[in-house]
Amino acid sequence: MSTISTSSKLSFGIGQAAEGIKNNAFTLFLLFFYVQVHGLSASLAGTALFIALCFDAVSDPIAGYLSDSWHSKWGRRHPFMYASAIPLAVAFYFTFVPPDNLGQWGLFAWLTGFTILTRGAMTLYHVPHIALGAEMSDDYEERTTIVGYRTAFGIIGSLLVYGSVTLFFPETTDGVRGQMINANYPPFALACALVMWVTIWLSAIGTHKEIPHLPQAPPNLERFRFTSVFRETATALRNSNFRALFLAVLTSYVMNGVNVALSLFMFTFFWELTASDLQIVLIIYPLGILIGTPLTRYFHRRFDKKPAVVWGTAWWASLQLLPVVLRLIGVFPDNDAPSLIYILCGIALVQGIGVAQGVVSFGSMVADIVDEQELNTGRRQEGIFFAAVSFAGKATSGFGGLVAGVGLDVIS
Repeated sequence: MSTISTSSKLSFGIGQAAEGIKNNAFTLFLLFFYVQVHGLSASLAGTALFIALCFDAVSDPIAGYLSDSWHSKWGRRHPFMYASAIPLAVAFYFTFVPPDNLGQWGLFAWLTGFTILTRGAMTLYHVPHIALGAEMSDDYEERTTIVGYRTAFGIIGSLLVYGSVTLFFPETTDGVRGQMINANYPPFALACALVMWVTIWLSAIGTHKEIPHLPQAPPNLERFRFTSVFRETATALRNSNFRALFLAVLTSYVMNGVNVALSLFMFTFFWELTASDLQIVLIIYPLGILIGTPLTRYFHRRFDKKPAVVWGTAWWASLQLLPVVLRLIGVFPDNDAPSLIYILCGIALVQGIGVAQGVVSFGSMVADIVDEQELNTGRRQEGIFFAAVSFAGKATSGFGGLVAGVGLDVIS
């Protein structure tokens, strides 16, 4: 395949901003919003997020199978990218705007229903989108570059969420933290929804010119059946390299999900950060990932992709535990110490640079495994493989939210 233009890489990458916004808004605010602001039981909130994850376990491979098999003048991926933007924006907005006086079970039903709708719409977009990135190039190194663009714009989506903290959640004059005020969430949700809508369409329009150069669905496929979806998924999971990579990264994503679901609780009640300090710490980590992303290509040339995944994951986990452990043993600055914010920011920056090696390498390795699968089976299954990638990412807020929610109730 010919070299991909920079404009196409940028257009592809910008689409990841939508997933970055949705994932970080959900993982950072959703559990906190329903538990602290609306008073929903943390266990019920976590259960709602887990139910949505179970829905994803079915919808993700279906979206992957449909995307792999779709015949149209716009190819396999783009029809889903165009069609999903508006439903995603609407469902996301209403997730953060539950009616008053619903009660515990009403809130649980609202959270469950709109989380499923949001994540379902994101699935219809995200699975074809990341599969598109894998088939834009068959060059080993250029794939890393394409994943780098996707990762960078995903981080920009994160920064948009984190950077909006002081804008949408300012402290009141009497010292009430903005994230505790219900009225602050609808404007935040509306802004996020509009940006997601725009970035998805920009990505679809900007990569539309690549459609004639992309692989097309094989002719004479059997009509859609659920058994076909699960047969294709089972075929993918029989690839030992993919199975090992998927299970390892899924475990890491769940760990990260527990951490992120509790992060707003930690920053609010454990570290007692002000809104401005909270925003700084939140922004520094994705900035570290942005700095580390272009370094991944050089890391691969020296060590290859597999060590980068292992090293990046271990680096993230170690630095995530470090400040809390140091505080518990009494060798970390107190919350009123001026040095606290600088130390937290320094750790977050270094952590982000290291974890970028794992995140980018994972996406690039999956694209390589798709080629291996084609050699073994004669089928290109980008959609099925990247449905598993999408599911692993959603496990961050799904299973991670369940563990965090139950944990909050256990520790009261």
